[in-house]
Amino acid sequence: MPANIKFIDGGSVTSPQGFSAGATYAGLKTFAEDKLDLAIIASDSPCTAAGVFTTSTIKSPTVSVNQAHLKAASPKGIIVNAGIANACVGEQGYKDAEEMASIAASILSAEPAEILVCSTGVIGVELPMSLIRDGAANINISRGGANQVARAMMTTDTRPKEVAVSCEIDGKTISIGGVAKGSGMIHPNMATMLSFITTDANVEQHFLEHCLTEVADSSYNMLTIDGDTSTNDTVLVLANGNAGNAQITQGTNDAGIFQSALLEVAIFLTKELARDGEGASRLLSIEITGAKDVKSARQAARTIASSSLVKSAVYGSDPNWGRVLAALGRSEIEADETKIDLFVNGVCIMEAGTPIPFHKEAVVVLMKGPEVTFKLQLNLGDASATAWGCDLTQEYVIINSAYTT
Repeated sequence: MPANIKFIDGGSVTSPQGFSAGATYAGLKTFAEDKLDLAIIASDSPCTAAGVFTTSTIKSPTVSVNQAHLKAASPKGIIVNAGIANACVGEQGYKDAEEMASIAASILSAEPAEILVCSTGVIGVELPMSLIRDGAANINISRGGANQVARAMMTTDTRPKEVAVSCEIDGKTISIGGVAKGSGMIHPNMATMLSFITTDANVEQHFLEHCLTEVADSSYNMLTIDGDTSTNDTVLVLANGNAGNAQITQGTNDAGIFQSALLEVAIFLTKELARDGEGASRLLSIEITGAKDVKSARQAARTIASSSLVKSAVYGSDPNWGRVLAALGRSEIEADETKIDLFVNGVCIMEAGTPIPFHKEAVVVLMKGPEVTFKLQLNLGDASATAWGCDLTQEYVIINSAYTT
């Protein structure tokens, strides 16, 4: 991480100046005393904004509404619910998403087009709008409400995921905060999740859009849990300019600093999502170096990270590296077996295509830790990429066999 970028202790989406948040229990999730399921993130001024969304041809109306609102206005807030995805419910879903925007707009003294809307949860169920109307009125929005939002977004997540960093730009301290949810139905294109990022930096619109796309391709789109892509995937960035820096535009040194800081936030959240994959006990990282080009490196890393055989081996702490090579082979990228070096948690087990004798029990012990990394040096070029995932456990099947009940 560049020295100029620092993590903020306890940071989240309200760490940047001018942002506040809050949440409530509206009744969309099964009741528990500490549950929350409806939240709002607010900016005290209109924001430059950008979004990346699911590539699924079956989309929640929230995706369509957000794409339209991003073109129509400068957002001032986000409203999000968990428990019900508002997907595959026909025309009513679009009407309900627009009504959610109107509800939040009335609370924030904004126009409906200035509100972005997200939903997550069970597909094929209509939103109970009466509960959302009543619940939204109970949301207390404040600088201290960020963790409530992180908790309200959760479905099968076991813990909230939030982070913030700061850096110096144009002599000003700017902050970037982020929150994410996601535990299952996660696979690249875009990896399945909701993630909201806020910043008090002054950022030019087209650069912010370009920056988010680049960052997503190196982080969220390199995450896989189970090979399934959702109908609701959304990552949004809001920049309100409250830090007072000169506007950041593409091609400047400040642009590089800002993009690096945004990438740190996105990668942190991506790894947290992988660690909290449904039933997961270990974080899996696949590092590809020496590929012909970045596209090949990413494709290889994603293919290996999504392999059920590799994920099962990681769960069993089994250094069955043949599965890694087999997954690489079916990734359809250029690879020469005689040039490949392979490492498991830093231990070389193949060099130039030749297996290296290693102490299996020692590697098994290494693989019993919280993180397992396979690194493949292809020795064909200079491109590299990393994908993140998790092991495949019995608990994953248990969670998904009983999810709707």
